[in-house]
Amino acid sequence: MLVWLAELSGTFPILNVFRYITFRAGGATATALLFVFFFGPAAISWLRIKQGKGQPIRTDGPETHLAKRGTPTMGGLMIMSGLFAAVLLWGNLRNPYVWIVLGVTAAYGAIGFYDDYLKVTKQSHKGFSGKARISIEVVVALIACYFIMQTQPPAIGSGFAMPFLKEAIIPLGILFPLVTAFVVVGAGNSVNLTDGLDGLAIVPVMIAAGTFGFISYLVGNAIFANYLQIHHIPGAGELAVVCGAVIGAGLGFLWFNAPPAQIFMGDTGSLGLGGLLGTIAVATKHEIVLAIVGGLFVVEALSVIIQVAVFKRTGKRVFLMAPIHHHFEKLGWTEPQVVIRFWIISVVLALVGLSTLKLR
Repeated sequence: MLVWLAELSGTFPILNVFRYITFRAGGATATALLFVFFFGPAAISWLRIKQGKGQPIRTDGPETHLAKRGTPTMGGLMIMSGLFAAVLLWGNLRNPYVWIVLGVTAAYGAIGFYDDYLKVTKQSHKGFSGKARISIEVVVALIACYFIMQTQPPAIGSGFAMPFLKEAIIPLGILFPLVTAFVVVGAGNSVNLTDGLDGLAIVPVMIAAGTFGFISYLVGNAIFANYLQIHHIPGAGELAVVCGAVIGAGLGFLWFNAPPAQIFMGDTGSLGLGGLLGTIAVATKHEIVLAIVGGLFVVEALSVIIQVAVFKRTGKRVFLMAPIHHHFEKLGWTEPQVVIRFWIISVVLALVGLSTLKLR
């Protein structure tokens, strides 16, 4: 929205700073942070009154979690509010990528909100029907990936890029939305599964957002993209502003989500943020890099898949409890130990992901 000020730069040269993505990304980070920080206490109080007993706690989980009874959920509403406010203020709203990413974020956030609502009102873990939920997620992802394909240059729009190989791109044609929709849906649900401990999901999300903010800026710049031998995606640089807003909103939320959490993110936040990361990965042609940077999310999702598959086949459990962060709790790790060690792993994976850019 503030980009229009750059049009006045001929009369007021100082306003030229609004042309710079880096400046607006910083502005979006600060705006989202302050928005969540200042409105957070009121939102938490309102959600606590409305929800009463808060999010239901698993009785078969670690015993230490029983002390969290009464903690309100749907904290994702705080994150989404700060994120959207910042992007609408600082982003270039003429850029189609901004609207595609915000559309997926809003849709996935709405799905998560409905799931949270059912869990809170029924005081049950079942929530939204799994098949119906996944079906809606797939439809949203297909639409988003189709528009991304149509927005990008024909030469690469329907292709799947490979890290380290600039010229190597797998032409998918009309199958592009089908293949990349899997990335979006997988990212959304992987982040959702990771959100099980205070602060566990939000920091890796911010780390991934920071990484993809950097990647978005580079692929959106023809000079940098050519130098680093990565595909140039005109307009994708604007997604750095969105990533900046995610970091700001995430930091604001972490203030209240740090152990012991005053509020949980809920599916409202985790599903929406996961969908956002997946969509940005598709838009920047770095889907495989997302699997590296978001490796923690991948491991969390795989632990659940493996646990369920093996148990159905043999009646035995591979892990003491899934997702895998609960496995380590069962081994005797304290919650802060699990969270901080997983944060460290996320930082390492982000650095590995950045190495695919062939920095010289």
